[in-house]
Amino acid sequence: MSSLIELNDISYGYRAGQNVLDRVSLSLEASERLFITGPNGAGKSTLLRILVGLIKPFGGEIRAFGTPRVTDKDFHDLRCRVGFIVQDPDDQLFCPTVVEDIAFGPLNLGASREEALAIVDEVLDQLHLRHLRERITHELSGGEKRLVSVAAVLAMKPDVLLLDEPTNALDEENLHRLEEILLELPQAMILVSHDPHFRRKLATRTLELRAGKMSQAKELAPKKCTASDRARQNAKADDHSFETL
Repeated sequence: MSSLIELNDISYGYRAGQNVLDRVSLSLEASERLFITGPNGAGKSTLLRILVGLIKPFGGEIRAFGTPRVTDKDFHDLRCRVGFIVQDPDDQLFCPTVVEDIAFGPLNLGASREEALAIVDEVLDQLHLRHLRERITHELSGGEKRLVSVAAVLAMKPDVLLLDEPTNALDEENLHRLEEILLELPQAMILVSHDPHFRRKLATRTLELRAGKMSQAKELAPKKCTASDRARQNAKADDHSFETL
């Protein structure tokens, strides 16, 4: 069985003779949560944009779902099956209300208004976000906007997810909720992230992009138990002991 996504020898540069991506290759298999890490400016976001046809590489091959992707028509079909969650949710959410933002994708794919609203409710229930349904989008917190952007992409029922620095500006509560959501999803995904704790919880495989080259990333060391972690553990133990008295 072929990979869901294959990039073969992709090259790209912003200036002639200076390739930010130098014959980069990767593949994504079903149910994988593939992380890409690397320094700022290494080309990680550029690689995701190339994958969905927003940037044309200088060279190399893009295959998705067993088909080479070359023309605009090829990539239009691909973007119907690959959900791209960008770094800044304000670039993705542009309707007045949450319900309109989430319904936009299904409506654009040909769903009726009734069908689109049913999809909105289904996705919000799946993600436990029904309380945000009628909210004004620009009044949401950064973390709430991030979760709604995930909902908006899931409403289009993609086969693959691409997430670019999804933990940016998330507080602890929304980060935990995002982790829960992504762990429950069946879709294969490629995630760009600098966050080692996020990677440790979700990654099935990690690659590193550095100086234009892709390689297998080093395994993360086990998380160290900090003083605050130990304090929380001790508090839980004390509570349990009290309950058993």
